[in-house]
Amino acid sequence: MAKWMAYSMAKKLALGGAGAVAGLGGAVAWTLDQEVRADLVLHPPSMPWTHSGVIDSLDHDSIRRGFQVYKQVCAACHSMRYLAFRNLLGVSHTEEEVKGIAEEEQVLDGPAEDGEMFMRPGKPSDYFPKPFANDAAAAAANNGAIPPDLSFIVLARHGGEDYIYHLLNGYCDPPAGIDLREGQYFNPYFPGGAIGMAPPIYNEIIEYDDGTPATQSQVAKDVCTFLTWAASPEHDMRKKMAIKALTILTLLAFPAYYMKRHKWSVIKSRKILYTPRIESSA
Repeated sequence: MAKWMAYSMAKKLALGGAGAVAGLGGAVAWTLDQEVRADLVLHPPSMPWTHSGVIDSLDHDSIRRGFQVYKQVCAACHSMRYLAFRNLLGVSHTEEEVKGIAEEEQVLDGPAEDGEMFMRPGKPSDYFPKPFANDAAAAAANNGAIPPDLSFIVLARHGGEDYIYHLLNGYCDPPAGIDLREGQYFNPYFPGGAIGMAPPIYNEIIEYDDGTPATQSQVAKDVCTFLTWAASPEHDMRKKMAIKALTILTLLAFPAYYMKRHKWSVIKSRKILYTPRIESSA
């Protein structure tokens, strides 16, 4: 510090200017590097989801349609091993509907009294069935690629539901210079561009029970909403609790501020002096 103070004003200005120019140059170089960096992965833009707001809840009609898409399209290859039929109760389906959906599946149970395993109709407490017995069977049926479990896929992928939406709608012809192996497809949103999953959805691939037109974008939006709920079933409750907590904290802020000023203003502004006692000489 003493050495710096010994410098003349001109030298101080020169050193300060040099440091500012160096810092500005480094910031500009870093920004340009980020802007021109080549990347084979196309980052998904953000979509205006109805549940993306601070106090916005999930579209439960869309969750119901998304489950229909998963059941009729995605469940042939992808599992959701951490989701049970009972999780749909009160969210997208009634109790009778959940029981009916579960009973459509045959579940391995047992052992019975004779020690043998047996098949029975599903119950609401059962988890979604897996399309393949194990990963080896899944890879053998999909050209060596193992379809990922979709239970938490929204949280497991950068971009969340935006990534899944654009992945479902992003299939296109590969650009010049990119060769794909047999059984691969090009999708710029998938890392590397080459994906083993064929385009899974298209217009009118299913017929919605509520009569909603099953366009490709609508199907992708509904299944993304369903997968968002599956990954975060507490989504709506979390936002409800946040609203309640913020309301209570706001109401408590005013009396807390008043009490702070009323009780502590005197203590903070007081001055304590200590006058030592003067001993009288004997």
